[in-house]
Amino acid sequence: MAAIAEGMNVRDFEFVGAGRTDAGVHASGQVAHLDVQTMLAPHVIRMKVNDLLPADINVIDVVKADPRFHARHSAVSRGYLYQISRRRTAFGKRYVWWIKDKLNAGAMAEACSTFEGFHDFRSFTADDPDEKSTTVELRECSLHEYGDLLVIRIRGSHFLWKMVRQMVGVIAEVGRGKLEPGGIRELLRSPSTFPALKTAPPSGLFLDHVLYEENAEPPEVVPQPVLM
Repeated sequence: MAAIAEGMNVRDFEFVGAGRTDAGVHASGQVAHLDVQTMLAPHVIRMKVNDLLPADINVIDVVKADPRFHARHSAVSRGYLYQISRRRTAFGKRYVWWIKDKLNAGAMAEACSTFEGFHDFRSFTADDPDEKSTTVELRECSLHEYGDLLVIRIRGSHFLWKMVRQMVGVIAEVGRGKLEPGGIRELLRSPSTFPALKTAPPSGLFLDHVLYEENAEPPEVVPQPVLM
């Protein structure tokens, strides 16, 4: 906000992101809208704001949008990536969850598919089910292997607080052989504190993309960054 105010020399504006993330979580495909009166061209706005942002935040592109566009309310789906490393990594440790135990990728892939569809995710969130609906449609939950890196992609209509990290934690338990893939169905049927106890760390989680058209194709799954 300060970079916008100073870089564009404005005080009256609205800046809203498509979603918020927990501390330690990353966003490679965040979308935001800026409602402001200015004569600056989009490419100039990007340059001026980037000059004032910290090194770990970067505006990739700025385009003019329809006045009715809202980064959060206009979104039809969001996609997250979670990265699990099966070996120690020096440069990538801030962007993965390193699991030392041997993991069964086939069982994890089966566990992922169990989450797809409409389900009540009250066992997989820190949100209060009495305060908001915990029913979510997951359009995709899939596992992708890149050498020692396992990438889980989860796409849905919306997400609950800590939902993705608790899902990943349970999927990892399946990979370790400590939970059968079918056990996830019981967690979706009956409230349980088990997923909360297995919450994956924030380091491996990325907000990967936000889609604004129902039939839009999600981007290719691309690991971030390459393990070293």
